[in-house]
Amino acid sequence: MLARGIIEKIGLEHSEIRFYNHEGDELSSDEPVTDHQAGIKYILDTLTNKQCGCLHDLSDLDAVGHRVTHGGNRFRKSMLIDEGVFNEIARFAELAPLHNPHNLKGIEAMQNAVPGIRQVAVFDTAFHKTIPEYAFMYAIPYYLYEKYGIRRYGFHGTSHYYVAIRACEILNVNIHQQKIITCHLGNGSSVAAIKEGKSIDTSMGFTPAEGLIMGTRPGDLDVSILPYIMKKEGMECEEVNTLMNEKSGMLGISGISSDMREIEKVIRETGDARARLSMEMFFYRIRKYIGAYAAIMNGLDILVLTGGIGENCHEISTGLCHELDFLGIELKPEQETHPNSTERILSSEHSRVKVMVIPTNEELVIAQESWKVIFEN
Repeated sequence: MLARGIIEKIGLEHSEIRFYNHEGDELSSDEPVTDHQAGIKYILDTLTNKQCGCLHDLSDLDAVGHRVTHGGNRFRKSMLIDEGVFNEIARFAELAPLHNPHNLKGIEAMQNAVPGIRQVAVFDTAFHKTIPEYAFMYAIPYYLYEKYGIRRYGFHGTSHYYVAIRACEILNVNIHQQKIITCHLGNGSSVAAIKEGKSIDTSMGFTPAEGLIMGTRPGDLDVSILPYIMKKEGMECEEVNTLMNEKSGMLGISGISSDMREIEKVIRETGDARARLSMEMFFYRIRKYIGAYAAIMNGLDILVLTGGIGENCHEISTGLCHELDFLGIELKPEQETHPNSTERILSSEHSRVKVMVIPTNEELVIAQESWKVIFEN
């Protein structure tokens, strides 16, 4: 890896920019990044910087890989982006309104910055293409599936794929002989059941709104609640969509933040009841899915935690594994102190189920997929 970095809070007054190169140089900044075009320009300027960059100029670039959240029924593998693929990604934006529009902005910004550059879309939904029909179908009139493709798609596919493979590498076991549950826990969260190396179920559904309680999304919800709220509050569809995608979840329950770090801080400092309630609900929902997925796989060998919360929240192993000892989970009596985002085994040597923290590496998967699409096809 020649360099890595991240730009967060694009469009806000104080964006967060961090950059590291292979020689150990670090750059950080909180200057505002107005939009994705400005963000891409900053990245390319940094990569070609004579002092800290790793590229002589932009002609060094062979390709650009993009994470694209929703590929619908159309895309079951990574694709070279042309006009048709771009338009299809745009068509699926209504199914992932917090993601696909921004994915498109990244593609457009890169095309404007380096005209003619080859670009690859790596779809979050592709890994879950192996989910069987009886698991991905909803019990609604079948014609709605045929007409609109309403089914479970699943997301965070590159993350679930990477950490499952990496866990088996660390344990030196054959992934095709393992029953694995992977928990990608962040502002958006999902759980996947992976049996014999294939995704057989996952908590997110038709859109990323189903499943676990998330930063601003409620996860599983009685469908009758939506028309009830619309009638009582006089809301239109778009208003309810905003309520469910941007104002619910941990933010809606705690009334404090969608960020787990801020909620934990308030609990430590004040013991706020609603903050604590949101945390208890968060862990409870995950445990329900772990139990369900252990049941459909008839057992469990490996439980993996990843994502911003899964990798960095020191309390998560205790909160998540509470009352899961019936599965054979036994944590080490005292967890060693580790830097955040490091690979580690949390379970004791006697535990029937190995519990692990594996920092995800979606960028690596995207790079590998981009290479395959461009140079191996």
